[in-house]
Amino acid sequence: VPITGPFWTGAFSYDLVQWTQPIGLQYPPNEGELLSVLWRIDKCIVHCKETGMMKSNSIDEQWKELVDLCLSNHETIDIVPSVKPSNLPISNCTDEEHERIVETIHSAIKDGQLYQLNYGRSWEGQVASEPWDVLCHSVSSNPAPFSGFVHVKDEDLALICASPESLLSTNGDVITTAPIKGTRPRGASLAEELLLREDMISDRKERAEHRMLVDLMRNDVGVIAKPNQIWIERFDVETYAEVQHLVTRVKGRMKDGLDAFDAFQAVFPGGSITGCPRTVVCAAIDELEKQPRSFWTGSLGWFETTTNMSSWNIMIRTAELKKDTHGWRSRVTAGGGITIESNPKSEVAEAKWKANALLRSCGWMDDDRLSIPRGDLSVHSLPIEGDLKSTPSSNEIFTTEFKQDSVLLVDNLDSFTYNIAHMICGLGYDVNLVNGRGNGNDSAIDIIERLNPSHIILGPGPGWPKDSPLTMEFAKLALAGKLPPTLGICLGHQALGIAAGWPLIQSPSGPVHGTPVECLHNGQGLFSNLPHIKMTRYNSLSFLSSDNRDDSAVLIDATDATKSLVLAIRSKTYPVFGVQFHPESVGSQSGTLILDTFLNYEAHG
Repeated sequence: VPITGPFWTGAFSYDLVQWTQPIGLQYPPNEGELLSVLWRIDKCIVHCKETGMMKSNSIDEQWKELVDLCLSNHETIDIVPSVKPSNLPISNCTDEEHERIVETIHSAIKDGQLYQLNYGRSWEGQVASEPWDVLCHSVSSNPAPFSGFVHVKDEDLALICASPESLLSTNGDVITTAPIKGTRPRGASLAEELLLREDMISDRKERAEHRMLVDLMRNDVGVIAKPNQIWIERFDVETYAEVQHLVTRVKGRMKDGLDAFDAFQAVFPGGSITGCPRTVVCAAIDELEKQPRSFWTGSLGWFETTTNMSSWNIMIRTAELKKDTHGWRSRVTAGGGITIESNPKSEVAEAKWKANALLRSCGWMDDDRLSIPRGDLSVHSLPIEGDLKSTPSSNEIFTTEFKQDSVLLVDNLDSFTYNIAHMICGLGYDVNLVNGRGNGNDSAIDIIERLNPSHIILGPGPGWPKDSPLTMEFAKLALAGKLPPTLGICLGHQALGIAAGWPLIQSPSGPVHGTPVECLHNGQGLFSNLPHIKMTRYNSLSFLSSDNRDDSAVLIDATDATKSLVLAIRSKTYPVFGVQFHPESVGSQSGTLILDTFLNYEAHG
């Protein structure tokens, strides 16, 4: 831990989401419930896991000398941790109820309301062991790089966390987040482990979930980053005691005047334990789980105010212990990200499997760790996906005080909007970002007259175009030739199609979220001089190429590989375009070139 002086440490509960997202919880914490705990640390002992050495840290030199003397005489004693058997816990839902919830999420995905949602299921019961014994067993049986222990004795609360996932770290003005999605068990042999690893790397569902999360975290970092200063540092398979995961490290450079807590607010709670789009799924999680998450999926870590250094985990694989008149009572929660490809029975099995390590540490299951394939922690590098550039830009993103003659980007409550904004800045344009679903009484014409935009981009978002009246108004004006060059992305594309009279339906081939698909284009419009490409889709709703009519105001420039789903349209008369894919995604080939081509169009005379 690179600590140079006094610092703060503690934990924040997930339920603080009501302050970082614009939602009100239907199932809020009880009055007086602890939502966070922080201590100022003036004296501490740091144990280096790599060397096994322990060192003292304090500005009190006398204390340091005494502690260092004690440490020099310290003898390491190997202790085999054990926990006392306890009565079986009770789950907050049955397997059948869990499966029905997965099916409910599937219905919301098909209707275009969300892309992915992380659902959690709890087990709760009495624990015969003390919190420290539960921790020692957890560290021994299931070591993880972002483990932690919090014991608030005066509140009768203890948190035992065996998390493999970092929410964020800051060092000066650089923020790092490391989203995890994609899981396989360790193998009983090296050959089996390699097969399992390759299966994970090539699994379409796992890669789509991971890609979606990377795009989401790039967006969250982008909220506080300097223009076009977000980049992917590495993409790896990381192996832990019992599992292996896909992990990407996303970095960004914070805007001047911001600190570690601005960074924390921008990314909390983590995308891997909520889903996408963020605000929509946080509200849906509250409705489906019907109880506060408390500290599960919150964050535990530390920050140092003098250096702006910090490190926070995501509190998955966490047991929350509370003491009552009968002793300690624990709650363990586990879950997974539900996508359209999730199998309900498999999701139930995965939640139980993820909970097993802590269920054993609580004494609720036999200690069968010897029968589970295990291995050492290691990192295996993979090629970084995409060719996104992070060249510093002098252009800016304006969200309150706007700048005339800039690109206007309409935000439809999507979790990728800032990725689009930063890509525009990287291409040399200033961006005005306006809220498409809460813009007060301003009409599209009011906004045009006030800002005089050079170009307009109708952004993506959940739901149907009718959920964004402002976007529909812009779409109708664009096709009437009353706007500067206009591009609709995903929901914006759908708004243009509806304005042209095309019927929008649930895709007959099902939703596609986070997967690059073949884009068969005609080389016209935005696709001039482009070769065969694949672009990342995030949509459940589509136009069919069979609905194209000769008298339509728009024509088709691209379809999917089946030639039945429309992926791009273009006005026959004006510089107005729509794309049913996300050019800003890490999985989209030539996305920057497509956006650059659009921005080079000039307003029609």
